[in-house]
Amino acid sequence: MKEARSMWMRRLVFLRHAKSDRPAGVEDHERPLSLRGRKASSLMGSYMAKEKLLPDRVLVSTARRTQETWNLACPAFTQDIARTDEQRLYDASADTILEVIRQTPSDVRTLLVIGHNPGLQELALKLISTPGPDLSRLRGKYPTAGLVVIDFDIKRWSEAAAGTGRLDLFTTPKRVLDKA
Repeated sequence: MKEARSMWMRRLVFLRHAKSDRPAGVEDHERPLSLRGRKASSLMGSYMAKEKLLPDRVLVSTARRTQETWNLACPAFTQDIARTDEQRLYDASADTILEVIRQTPSDVRTLLVIGHNPGLQELALKLISTPGPDLSRLRGKYPTAGLVVIDFDIKRWSEAAAGTGRLDLFTTPKRVLDKA
C-alpha cells in the first residue's frame, strides 16, 4: 500500500462489517458479530493503524454488526476519531451511500465508511477508474471485514462521482494474516 500523495486530495476507506452471527429470532439489524467476526475486526483495526490508514471521520451503519466492527477496530488507533452513526447506511444502495459521502465536510481528508454489501462493493466498483488485479478481485468478491481504499483528486466530497477514484488497496483478513 502506498502513502497518499499530495495530488490525491481525498481518501475514502470502505470496511465491510465483519462476519456476523444469525441467532434465531434476532432481526437482521440486531445481528451480532460471530467469534470469527470479532477477531477479524480487531485484526483489521490493527492493520489500518499499522499502515497509517487513519481516518479523520468514520461513518458507521446503525446495524449492530457494523457498530461492533468499529468498536473492536477503533482501539488500534491512538487518536480519537470523529464518529457518526448513520442510519442511511443500513442496507443502503450504492447511490444512497454516495449521497451520504457527498455530504461530508471538506475538512475531512480521509473518510472511513463501515457498512454492508452489496452497496459498498457496487459503489467501490462505480467510483474506481483504474484497472488492475485488486480491482479484478474486488469484482469477484468483497468478503466480510474486507478493506477498500480509494483515492480522489478532488477538493470536496461533493465532487466524488463515478470513475473519479483510484484504487489504492483492496485487502481482506485472510490476506493480512497470510502476509504476517
